[in-house]
Amino acid sequence: MNNTLLRTTSLNTDLAALLLRLIVGGLFIYHGYGKLEKYDEYLAMSKSIIGLGASIEFNLVIFAEFFCGIFVALGFLTRLTIIPIFITMVVAYFIVHSKDTFQVKELAFVYMALSPVVFILGSGKYSIDSLLFQNKKKSLHPTY
Repeated sequence: MNNTLLRTTSLNTDLAALLLRLIVGGLFIYHGYGKLEKYDEYLAMSKSIIGLGASIEFNLVIFAEFFCGIFVALGFLTRLTIIPIFITMVVAYFIVHSKDTFQVKELAFVYMALSPVVFILGSGKYSIDSLLFQNKKKSLHPTY
């Protein structure tokens, strides 16, 4: 009896990678866009957290959330662009919200936990990475 719901193998890893990228990337785009939209207001409230200066750190957060979020959603340099997101969430969880209850820092934890999953899973075949690097992969292993 071949029951799809009881199988232990993946139904479609590439589709799962696409959905995960769209969810994670889309949520980061949303959060980053909010910071871009009210840039001056948020920057005025910002303070240095890791010693680089409030302005630099705030710009790095926007880069990670908005721009890397776009790249992750599109599947462009996915493994590379999830790293700044992960670092941002590590800082948010362990430093920014260190004294907060878990309920307050739960979202940062979820994003931090999902980042290595995106990194391990990669972009999948429904991605810009697949379009860009598929031909290079084929040319490395010519068939005779």
